[in-house]
Amino acid sequence: MSKGENKKPEGSGELVPIEQVRHLSPAEYLRAAKGHLRNGKQKAAFSLLQQATVHYPEDAYILSYYGSLQAIVDKRYRSGVETCKRALSLLKKEALSGEDVLYPVLFLNLGKALVAAGKKKDAIDSFQKGLKYDSRNSEIRKELRELGPRKKPLLSFLGRSNPINKYIGMVLHFSKKESPSKKR
Repeated sequence: MSKGENKKPEGSGELVPIEQVRHLSPAEYLRAAKGHLRNGKQKAAFSLLQQATVHYPEDAYILSYYGSLQAIVDKRYRSGVETCKRALSLLKKEALSGEDVLYPVLFLNLGKALVAAGKKKDAIDSFQKGLKYDSRNSEIRKELRELGPRKKPLLSFLGRSNPINKYIGMVLHFSKKESPSKKR
């Protein structure tokens, strides 16, 4: 079988058949996983990346995507975040020139895992770190827009996590949501 055959079997919608998975390079795993993600098939990408981590357990890029999907798809938040952090530390150890290009993607994936884990503040920090390496990264900017800006606490002398600030913020948030519907 030649290299390009059966990459996308007719009618199946799968990008890479299972029997070929063992023979892929890290770049081919990532290309196939990104194809699944573009097609909205997170579970298929996760499954593929699970296999990739068996063959390439020290590949920072594979680990980063795997960790992100581990948190999003498999709901293993702590493990997903730790896998993403491990990917970052592996990349830092390698410290090859030109590797700075990967940092925004690794911080993006870590941020996605943190969002899935419900850690919005940490996710924002991760996205901001990614923007330090690539200030024009559209995916990171999109994630930050979806999270929305953090507003200052109403009572600034109390912390953001203080129950009084939280309650007042929730009341104001829900009252703003309902006011347009009352006008109709």
